Order: sequence, then C-alpha cells, then structure tokens
Amino acid sequence: MENSSAISCPSTPRWNSERPFLTGRFHQETKTTSRFFDTKGYSVDSLGLGSEKAIGCYNAAVQELVVIDDLLSAMVGIQGRYISIKRAHEKEDNFTFQVDASMDLALQELAKRVFPLCESFMLINQFVESRSQFKNGLVNHAFAAALRALLLDYQAMVAQLEHQFRLGRLSLQGLWFYCQPMMGSMQALSNVIQRASANNFAGSAVLNLLQSQAKAMAGDNGVRSLLEKMAECASNAYLGILERWVYEGVIDDPYGEFFIAENKSLQKESLTHDYDAKYWTQRYSLKDGIPSFLANISGTILTTGKYLNVMRECGHHVQVPQSENSKLMSFGSNHRYLECIKSAYDFASSELLNLIKEKYDLMGKLRSIKHYLLLDQGDFLVHFMDIARDELTKKLDEISVEKLQSLLDLALRTTAAATDPCHEDLTCCVETSSLLKKLGTLTDGERSRNVPDDNDLEEPVSITGLETFSLNYKIRWPLSIVISKHSLTKYQLIFRFLFHCKHVDRQLCGAWQAHQGVRALNMRGTAISRSSLLCRSMLKFINSLLHYLTFEVIEPNWHVMHNRLQTAKSIDEVIQHHEFFLDKCLRGCLLLLPEFLKKVERLKSLCLQYAAATQWLISSSIDVPSLVESDGSLVSEKPRQSKSRRPYQPLKLSSSNKTVADSILKFEREFNAELQSLGPILNSSSKAEPYLTHLSKCILGIGNEL
Repeated sequence: MENSSAISCPSTPRWNSERPFLTGRFHQETKTTSRFFDTKGYSVDSLGLGSEKAIGCYNAAVQELVVIDDLLSAMVGIQGRYISIKRAHEKEDNFTFQVDASMDLALQELAKRVFPLCESFMLINQFVESRSQFKNGLVNHAFAAALRALLLDYQAMVAQLEHQFRLGRLSLQGLWFYCQPMMGSMQALSNVIQRASANNFAGSAVLNLLQSQAKAMAGDNGVRSLLEKMAECASNAYLGILERWVYEGVIDDPYGEFFIAENKSLQKESLTHDYDAKYWTQRYSLKDGIPSFLANISGTILTTGKYLNVMRECGHHVQVPQSENSKLMSFGSNHRYLECIKSAYDFASSELLNLIKEKYDLMGKLRSIKHYLLLDQGDFLVHFMDIARDELTKKLDEISVEKLQSLLDLALRTTAAATDPCHEDLTCCVETSSLLKKLGTLTDGERSRNVPDDNDLEEPVSITGLETFSLNYKIRWPLSIVISKHSLTKYQLIFRFLFHCKHVDRQLCGAWQAHQGVRALNMRGTAISRSSLLCRSMLKFINSLLHYLTFEVIEPNWHVMHNRLQTAKSIDEVIQHHEFFLDKCLRGCLLLLPEFLKKVERLKSLCLQYAAATQWLISSSIDVPSLVESDGSLVSEKPRQSKSRRPYQPLKLSSSNKTVADSILKFEREFNAELQSLGPILNSSSKAEPYLTHLSKCILGIGNEL
C-alpha cells in the first residue's frame, strides 16, 4: 500500500537533510584519518605509514592491522584509508566497497567477506533516517525505531571489536568469526528494506512483507525470530489503531494506513430520503492491503466498529470493557488477538441490538407499519376512504395533500388507531405516477427478468388520487438503518396495490347492494340476472385476490420474520430478515411479475367501469315506478302486508333492454377473456413460485363459473 497523497502530515524541515552534520552522513562523505593513529599499542608514526604510499608497500602483518582498522570503520559506514565507499548518484541505496589493488590477495578476500555486512548496515541506517519522517506513517516509524534499536546493538558489537583491536587481541580471521552471526540477520533485513523502499511500502504492506519474509526464512530460526520481532514491533502502532476501532468505534488513522476507510460524504440522514442510500454499506468500507494476519477476520473488525459508531451517533456512550488480557498490542501464533476481536464484536453486536430493540422499540415500529401500510388494522382505512372519497376521485393537479392529511388525522383519531402511540408518525402523500410506472424505480436485482422497459409500462391517460394515494411513515435514526427509504418504498408499493384493491372491492360491494335492492323483482330471464352473476364473479375475484395477498402472503411471511428477529444476533441479521420479508411479499403480491400485474390492473379497471355503470344498467333494464317511494328510495324486498292485496303483475321490460344486455355481455366477455388469460401466466409462474398455485385455482374456478 502506498502513502496517499491526500493525507496531510507535517513536513520535515529542509535543513534536516541539507545540513550534513544533522543527518549522520557527514562522516561517510569526509575522508578521515586512521582510527588507531593515536592508540597506545599502534600508531601511524610507529608503523611508518605515509598517506601517499600504497598498502602493498607494507608487509602482511602491517597490512592486516590497517585492513582491520578500515573494516571497523566500514562496518559503521565510514570509509578508511585503503577501503573506499562509492555511492551511485542515481540510487541512494547502491553502495560499492573497493579495496586498494596492491593489498595482499588473501587479505582482500577476507575483507570482501565482511563487505555485505557493511553494506547492510548502511542500507538499514539510511532506511531508518528516511522512514522516520512524518509522511511515511506510523508503521514505518515503529519499524524504523525497532531497526534503530537493533543498530545500537550492532554498533555495540563493533565497539567491542574495536576494544579487542586496541588490546591487540583481534585478527582479521577473528573479526570475520565474530561478524558471522550478524551476517544473515543483517542481510535479511537489508533485503526487506530494499523491497519496502523500492515499492514505497507503508502501513499493512510493510507488515505483510515482514511476515512473508519471516515465513520464507523458516529454515533459519535466528533470522526468522528476528523478522517476527520486527513485525511485532512494527505492528504495535497498527494494532493501536485497530484497538481504538474495535473498542471505541473511532478511526484514529492520521496517515491513512488502516484498512478501513471512512466516507464522510455519506450522512445518516440519507437513509430516510434516498432510495439508493449507501450509508450503511459504504460509510465504512474495507480498503486494499489488509494485513495477512487479519484477513480472515477483517469483516468482523469492520462490523464491530460500525456498531460502536452507531451507538455513539445515538449519543449512547459505550466502550468495550477492557482488561490487561484484552490489549491488542501484539499478535502471534497463539491467536489471542482473534479472541479479543471476537469478544469485542459480540459485545458491540448485543449492545446495539438491545439498544434498537428496547430503547427505540423496533418491533413496535414494525407492527405499527404493518397496521397501516399492510392494512392489518383496517377500520381507520374504511373511515378514511368514506370521508376522503371526493378528494381522492380528483385528478392529480386538483388534489389537496393538506386536506387529505387532515382527513387522515381525523380518521386516525376517531378509530382504534388512536391508541397507537406511533400513529402521529403517519403522513399521506400523492405519487406522480401509477403503480406500474413506480415499479420502475426498483433496482435490477429486485425486478424479475421479464420486467419490460419503462417505455413498455402503460401509463393511464388520466389517473386520480385513488391510483396514486400512498402513506408515508416518519422513521428516525437509528431505526432508519433497518427501515430505510429503500424498505419503506417497498412497503408503499404493497400498500398502493392493496389500497386500490380495497377501493375496487368497495365499488363492487356498492354494485352488489344495488342488485340486492331489486332482488324482490322477478329478474329471471332478464339482463339484470346476468349482471348479478357477473357482479358476484367480480366480487369473488377481488375477494380471492385480497385474501391471497393478506392471509397467504403477508401474514405467514410476517410471522416468519417476527420469529427470526427474536433470535437475531446482530443488526445485520435484522436487516437481512427484514429485507427478505419485503422481497418475499413483493414477489408474493405479484408486484415483480409485470405481465401478470398489467392483467390484474386491466381486470380492476373493468370492475370499476362495471360498478360505475351498474345504476344505469339497472334503471335502463326495468321500469319500476310502483317500487319507488316518494323520497326516491327503493321499497324493502318484503313489503308490508295490506288488507287489500294487489294481484301480482309481471315485470315490464324497458325498451332499451337489448342495449343493456349487449353492454352486460360485453363486460362479461372482456372480463372472462382477461381472467382466462391469467391462467397460463399463473401456471408458468407457479412452477417457480409454488404459492401461486392456490390463487391460480381460485381465479380459474371463477372463469369456469361464467
């Protein structure tokens, strides 16, 4: 993972790199005199060394002393009299050690064996200085600090070797012997830092690199242990960020190294007004470059912090109980850190679930929504449809939403809904499109494969409030996590379908009552008797549909969801069960089968046209002046007995009876044709959705009766 340029961090002053005596490199760039020229045992004057002479001018014993002195200097990055350090100008990490060509060949070979250790020191020392800058992040800072501590031990070893050299007890072979234990470790570390520098690694990338290198060195226990120690030290800062996240729900990541990103542009308010709100899924998300030791539990870590953050947003201060054993300051083969994270997740999950269920009464809110939007409690709706009938029959641009709201409030206050403490959260709204058009707002994943394009959805020429009326529900944080705008829209789609079916049912009931008003008359053989049969068939169709929607789809699925919510262990499970319930209801209510839905809408339209024409059909079919009272109302079907009974007179048919019969036959043909066309659709759909089988039998049975 590379450092993000968007992360602002303090800059290192220029003079810290421009003034050589502050960088630790001044001694690498200035040629110095011999380290032992003033020692008691050996001195340049006593050996007769001259700066202009080549080392080959001296005997092998003197050469060995000079080589040891230069090697001790080279081991801490200082070039000597006859061992020079060449640095490539293009690459800061490219060093070359050269020896005087006149040096004894055996001494040259021994000296070259030590050069890799010298080069490793210089690479590590340079990495420590460069990665200690602010911009490189906390992990690099911690890694550099661990390397600095290691270099102190290394320099202490060099100082001890120099002390032995001053006492005259160190030979070149002895120097090589004492350097060998450090060779492998320093070489492994130099390989790591070269890769880290070349790829500009930071954060989790450094940890992954150290761990992978440690595993690769499984055959060398010393090197493997060192690399694991380096990884542990480097991870301390990272685990500090992780600890605050899983214990407090706070991202304390000044350099953007943590594998969880926060999108502050996504606000929780979007859940209540944006259908495609991404707050819950994208406010906090996983980034690339997850540490390998946390890869399998990264989702749990993300969820734990999210839960704690929600509680903090609610003003509910909560912190995971900590103890000495729960500190996430190290990781290893015992996997104790995994247990700490798991316990933190369990605590955060249970606390948030209890908060939403108990304090914010999630189940009570869901039951209230079921009462109103799923028509579980219908007395207020009947009263509302009675008092708002005139307003709902108007065109969209003529409807007063304020008047509908006042009528809705009146219906709520004067029915059993007044005892519901949540009824004040219910508001009304009028959509601008029909139900079929509104279904186009569903995402591709929620719509059936055979959903046509929006252009294929038939929009009625003139729609009224009866087709577009809907209820809205005020949902507040944190319940909006579960009942978001996305979920509420699904509730509204189901409500609009049920509401319009209820309206059709009421209109057909009015038509049936009109037929019952002339039941005392002899209707056999007339168009009215056929009209009565047609009305009964229409009523049976709409009642079968409503029964199916409420008692075979909504109620059983509601009970399944209710039982699952009682056993849910986290808020994500609650969201999953709730969304599954809504999707199941949408499919069960046929709202995701547009071909079937258009047929049903056509049938409902025929029922409404027939109900509206019923009064004309009855009045045009018969002449019943003797059965009408002075106030225009129909006489009871059981007229009172009088002393002088009039003899029975046969019914007088109206002259327009044939026109009425033709109209009834036309309604009957169209209704039967649409009804029969539902058969193949239901039969094909019931193979994938078995619950449609019963509805198919009911509807096809109605068609066979006519």
